[in-house]
Amino acid sequence: MDFTMTLYLRHYWKDERLSFPSTTNKSMTFDSRLVKKIWVPDVFFVHSKRSFIHDTTTENIMLRVYPDGQVLYSMRITVTAMCNMDFSRFPLDTQTCTLELESYAYTDEDLMLYWKKGNESLKTDEKISLSQFLIQKFHTTSRLAFYSSTGWYNRLYINFTLRRHIFFFLLQTYFPATLMVMLSWVSFWIDRRAVPARVSLGITTVLTMSTIITGVNASMPRVSYIKAVDIYLWVSFVFVFLSVLEYAAVNYLTTVQERKERKLREKFPCTCGMSHTKTMMLDGIYGDPDSNSLAGYTKSQIVTEDVEKQVVHLALSPKSSASRKKAKGHVGLRLMQNTHAIDTYSRMIFPASFIFFNLVYWSVFC
Repeated sequence: MDFTMTLYLRHYWKDERLSFPSTTNKSMTFDSRLVKKIWVPDVFFVHSKRSFIHDTTTENIMLRVYPDGQVLYSMRITVTAMCNMDFSRFPLDTQTCTLELESYAYTDEDLMLYWKKGNESLKTDEKISLSQFLIQKFHTTSRLAFYSSTGWYNRLYINFTLRRHIFFFLLQTYFPATLMVMLSWVSFWIDRRAVPARVSLGITTVLTMSTIITGVNASMPRVSYIKAVDIYLWVSFVFVFLSVLEYAAVNYLTTVQERKERKLREKFPCTCGMSHTKTMMLDGIYGDPDSNSLAGYTKSQIVTEDVEKQVVHLALSPKSSASRKKAKGHVGLRLMQNTHAIDTYSRMIFPASFIFFNLVYWSVFC
C-alpha cells in the first residue's frame, strides 16, 4: 500500500533581496550551507511515510541565484508515500498513485505553488521500469486543500498509473492451479475399483491447491474483500474437491450395486437348472478348463443354455423383446463393467464447466 520514488525536486522563485549586479549576467551557484541563511519554500510531502535527502558524498542540494534575483533550488530526495490501492482485480489490476506536495506553514494568501510548465514540468527517465508494473502515464494537477484550523493551502499532485505485469502470476499461480484441476480429472479414467490410486490422486490435488492459495495470500496485504485471484483459486479448489466427492459417490453406488447383485445371485442360485460351468458363464468368469467342459455339449444343448441365460437375464433386468436379443452376449460384460455412469458424465461435464468458467473469468477481468 505504498510506493518509493527518487526524484529531483526543483523550486523556482524570485527574491529581489538576492539580486546582485553582474556585467556578464551569469548566475552564482551555492551548496547547502547557504540554504540555511536565506528563505526557501517549506514544501513537504503529504501522506509521506519516510523521506530523506541524499547526502553522499555531500548533501545533494544546489542553490543557483541569478542577477535579477531569480532562484533555482534543487535537491535529490527519496520518498516513500502511501498509495490507496484497490486489489479487487489483483493481479489484473491497474493502480493510480499520487505524490502530493504542499507548503507546511504558508497558506494560499502567503505562498502560491504551481507547476512551472504544466505536465512538461515532470520529466522521467525513458529507461525506467519496474519488476511488477508497467508505468503507463504521468501527469500533474494542482488544487486547494482546506484545513479547518489553519485555512486553505496550495497542493501539487504528481499522478502516475501503474498496470501490473500478469506473466509472473500466470506462471506462478494460474498455470499451476489449472494443471491441478486438469490432473484431478485423470481419476475419471482410472478403474473405479482402484481405490488407493483415485483417493491418493484426489487428496494430492486438494493439498496442492491449498498450498497455492496459502502462498498467494501470504504475499498479499490482508484486505477484507475478495480479489480476482481468490475467485480463480477457490473455484479451482472447488473443482478439485468435487472430483474427490465424485469418486466417493461412484464408490458408494458401486458398493450398493454389487450388494444388490449378490443378493440376486443368492435368490436365484439354481432355479435355471444349470450346472456350475453354466453359472460361471452367466457371471462371465470362467477359465479354459471350464470352457473345455463344454466340449461334451451338443449344439442344441448350448442353444438351450443360451435361452436359459436369457430367462435369467429377464428376471434380473427386464427389457423389451427387441433389446433382449442384442443383450444376449453382453450379460457377463455388463456385470464386469468398470466404468460407472457418473465417471462417464464427469469426463464431459467437468472440463466443459471449467472452460466456461475461464471464458467468463478472463472476459470480465481482462
